[in-house]
Amino acid sequence: MDTARLNAALEEVRRAGVPGLFAEVRDGDRVWRGAAGVADVATGRPVTPDMRSRVGSVTKTFTAAAVLQLVDDGRVDLDAPVARHLPDLVPGERGDAITVRMLLDHTSGLAEYLPYAYPSLRPFPSLPDTRPDSLDDHRFTRFDPVELIALGVGAPATGAPGGTPGVYSNTNYLLLGELLTRVTGTPAREHITRHVIARAGLHDTVLPVGTRLDGPHPRMYEAWFGMIDPPRDYSVFDMSWVGPAAALVSTTADLNRFYAALLGGRIVGPESLARMRRTVPVVSQGGTVIPYGLGLHPTEAPGRATFWGHGGTVWGAGAYSMTRADGGRQVTVLLNLQRWNALDASGRPVPHPVDGALAEFQRLAMYG
Repeated sequence: MDTARLNAALEEVRRAGVPGLFAEVRDGDRVWRGAAGVADVATGRPVTPDMRSRVGSVTKTFTAAAVLQLVDDGRVDLDAPVARHLPDLVPGERGDAITVRMLLDHTSGLAEYLPYAYPSLRPFPSLPDTRPDSLDDHRFTRFDPVELIALGVGAPATGAPGGTPGVYSNTNYLLLGELLTRVTGTPAREHITRHVIARAGLHDTVLPVGTRLDGPHPRMYEAWFGMIDPPRDYSVFDMSWVGPAAALVSTTADLNRFYAALLGGRIVGPESLARMRRTVPVVSQGGTVIPYGLGLHPTEAPGRATFWGHGGTVWGAGAYSMTRADGGRQVTVLLNLQRWNALDASGRPVPHPVDGALAEFQRLAMYG
């Protein structure tokens, strides 16, 4: 682990345009933590490696693990129809055709609810026709997950249940949150906290209730493809719009600790862990097809070891956390800027220096 090169690579991401980012790389007993840039562009307050941040869809691995614990206990059948537990939320033939497994790996065919909940994002995936106005309109909105689910279920299906490629949809994971609540009799947030976060020994990881983060944290700047200029801080935000799909707050150290525990067999049983790493093709929110398991996806490179984990993004904050399949090397990086790319004439994001610098840091952190 070349710490000088890691520090330099992190600094290159900052120079490319990210206000602040921080990371932790683990390789056996060796640990490197680094930070570059500022937590607050107005005051110049620096970021530090131990800060908390929103980690977006990394939350999905935690929710998936909680569901698979119930599978291990015989309380949930992966291939049972969703209608067995949630007949009112996915009614009719679809409720009988969609299984719990299809929610976990995004092959349910259920659409993303977000463009329906945020009116200015309704034209998505046509990015030039979207506007960020709804982000401000809903900063303090307390969404009901059942109402959000209804938006996704009521929207045109993205495919037949079980068909591939699947299409990534937060609707699936809000439904899994409701499944956890109904099967256990405990709100999903509390159940995940008790049975996943606590079991992994995490001390700085929470599924928040309010709009503010506790403890040291950066401001989180959203650019929405150049339509918010300068980028606006959304660190104060009601996260009920994503709940068990993407609301988690954590640190680099806690995320590495969590994935080490998960891949080391200390969160779910060996059969469930093997299921989590069985992938199908899924169309990501960026439009590319990726291999996706049950709340996990791999990072693969020719001739290199496979890493498992998840990425995440919410308004202004991004996360990337990967652990080598044998658990021997880990990398987590958190950023306080999102959607920094401008759009070209056809509406596609234009490559930005941040993209290359971040990819180089990730390559160095994983493979040396």
